[in-house]
Amino acid sequence: MKHTLGVSAGFHDAALTLLDQHGKIVFAGHSERYSKKKNDADISSAMLDEIDMSQVDTVAYYERPWLKQLRQWYAGQGIEWNKVTTRQILKQQLGVDQVYGKRIKNYSHHLCHAAAGFQTSPYPMATVVVIDAVGEWDTVSIWGAMYDKNYRATYKKLWSQSYPHSIGLFYSAITQRIGLHPLDEEYITMGMSGWGTPKYTEVMRDVLLDNPEELRFKSNLHTGLDSEFLGCATNEDIAASAQQLTEYLIHQVMTRARNFGWSDNLVYMGGVALNCLANRRLGEYFDNIWIMPCPGDAGSSLGAAALAYGGCVQWTGADLGHDIPGDYPVDSAMAALLSDRIVGVASGRAEFGPRALGNRSLLADPRGADIKNQVNAIKRRQKFRPFAPVILEELADQYFVMPNCWSDSRYMQVVAHCRFPDRYPAIIHVDGTSRVQTVPQDGSGIRKLLEAWYAETGCPMLLNTSLNIRGEPMVNDRTDADRFEQLYGVKVCS
Repeated sequence: MKHTLGVSAGFHDAALTLLDQHGKIVFAGHSERYSKKKNDADISSAMLDEIDMSQVDTVAYYERPWLKQLRQWYAGQGIEWNKVTTRQILKQQLGVDQVYGKRIKNYSHHLCHAAAGFQTSPYPMATVVVIDAVGEWDTVSIWGAMYDKNYRATYKKLWSQSYPHSIGLFYSAITQRIGLHPLDEEYITMGMSGWGTPKYTEVMRDVLLDNPEELRFKSNLHTGLDSEFLGCATNEDIAASAQQLTEYLIHQVMTRARNFGWSDNLVYMGGVALNCLANRRLGEYFDNIWIMPCPGDAGSSLGAAALAYGGCVQWTGADLGHDIPGDYPVDSAMAALLSDRIVGVASGRAEFGPRALGNRSLLADPRGADIKNQVNAIKRRQKFRPFAPVILEELADQYFVMPNCWSDSRYMQVVAHCRFPDRYPAIIHVDGTSRVQTVPQDGSGIRKLLEAWYAETGCPMLLNTSLNIRGEPMVNDRTDADRFEQLYGVKVCS
């Protein structure tokens, strides 16, 4: 058996994942980092240079196009006749020659989400929850997953909710209401929520929801939010209220998932799984939690490939994209941190997912009150947005009140309250929380840098944010890094 290529493209967040015949991830990357178009829906030809298509015998697509087109027609968006079959889309995205002679497979959108999570997880059996805006029709789905006697993954759908009843579309409508870009800047809405008061949670629930337990909304929020009922509410209070209502609705889903009694292991996927504020409560429902670091649509390229492969995928970490070869620049990064207190790092393979985890990061001393403003100025983003700490895993509990089941938060998936907020003002949000990234004793470059920084300063953490500016994709290669250094005056070490 040759390699399997998973494809997420044509509609949103194009990505490719290449698996070999043993289930090892050879490559996984985002098209936007090659095309330089944020949220690029199409596969960049430059990304295809990372793939040896002669080694590929199966191409797997992350959804069923005709079914999706029917839903879009139902929603009044029309049918794009050049996108109604998988082969049509793949010919457009990969090229006719690249598709010729390959086996073509497709799978439902939510099943690809589920597979991306379960088949990379450490669990032989799990309850899988998927929550996003919408796939073909599903907006929420709960699955029972396990491996059969032949070690192939099997999935049983236990429950689902369908379009237009969607937690993800609700949050997107709120994002649009407060003047941000829906299906893109929901993370900013989440950051804004800490600055407001949830005064309107109850009225939102009463006006918008028909049956909260069944996640049924009174209207289709895909078309936007008629928010006259909110009166003169501030954007901050709207965001805070929406966040609280979202957490309430996720509670309904997780309670239902737990009550099926399938497994105490939770695999959580879909774009809503990136809501790290809501994630702090997941330990109330399940004993063990796995969220693959790319739980959104791009990660479904991995899910499609995993389903075609069938078995457990060899997951070793999120560093799966473009490689900048060479040793991690511990010494040069340390020198820059000690002198300038801010440094960029572009080294090794790019992370798969929306968050920089040390290989494409802007790092800074978290102890200075002025550092947060300096980094925000470099990144050209709103001053109210928080930054995350990256910390030695074994010391995380000494500095943060980690939620239940989240001692391991290596992919920056949950918030926690800092025990010493006055000491580390650069990584503390207005609500007193931080989105914590823990680094185990794995010998990684960011681990070695943290160890050196701790030995030198007595501080076990650094501020970590993505190496980009607002509205642009993350730095991908050394050319991007040089451009960032020249334009924004920050040393970028490789």
